[in-house]
Amino acid sequence: MLEVIPHDAVTEIRLARPPVNALNLELLRALHSAVDDAIGNGARGIVLSGVPGMFSAGVDVPALLKLDRAGVRAFWREFFDMGCTLARSPVPLVAAITGHSPAGGAVLSLFCDYRVMAEGPYRIGLNEVQVGLTVPDCIQFALRRVVGAYRAERLLVAGAMVNAQEALACGFVDETTGIDQVVTRARVWLDELLTRPAHSMLGTRRIARADLAEVWADVDALPIDDFVEGFHHPQTQATLQALVARLGKKD
Repeated sequence: MLEVIPHDAVTEIRLARPPVNALNLELLRALHSAVDDAIGNGARGIVLSGVPGMFSAGVDVPALLKLDRAGVRAFWREFFDMGCTLARSPVPLVAAITGHSPAGGAVLSLFCDYRVMAEGPYRIGLNEVQVGLTVPDCIQFALRRVVGAYRAERLLVAGAMVNAQEALACGFVDETTGIDQVVTRARVWLDELLTRPAHSMLGTRRIARADLAEVWADVDALPIDDFVEGFHHPQTQATLQALVARLGKKD
């Protein structure tokens, strides 16, 4: 499900759950553990990457629809807890967005310090509205601090998926490059950052990210139950079931 690749002071954690790196409970737990282990083992920075053409397709909707209510809540709690871990990471994070990154994949990237995306026909966005999900304020906040309040509103309310060029133009990502250079450019940016005196760089970073860390300080204070209720809304369930049916016809 994951590949952990050491690069001197930097640890790359590569999502590797074929075919599209869809997020299920097991992958989220593995990712959470890998981030904790990297930090615990002294990594000074982390790169989150995917496979060429796909960072993460977001939540594994077919698997999630098969779970009972307790299982659905366990999944979403782990997802929100992963957000807390990334938002409060004591070391810099870079998202090497190696391809498409809808919904949950885009959310994970928002907690990173820097985002490098593959050029080409790849899209990123929080398209939850399109599948009947209301984006909670804690996630909206993460997008607002990256692209600004007005742009975030436009993207979120429409559930828009934008291409790499559009993402760069609106600040959703910081850099675009050829697909075979995404991880390399992520590492270059992070390696350069790590040349700064650690005490001043990390102290300044901590202050700069204090707002994000505060919003994501306590997973149990986040609106998980409200989100689970929204997931079980009849219209949302019908929309998700129709999505799964369409995906099944493509297989």
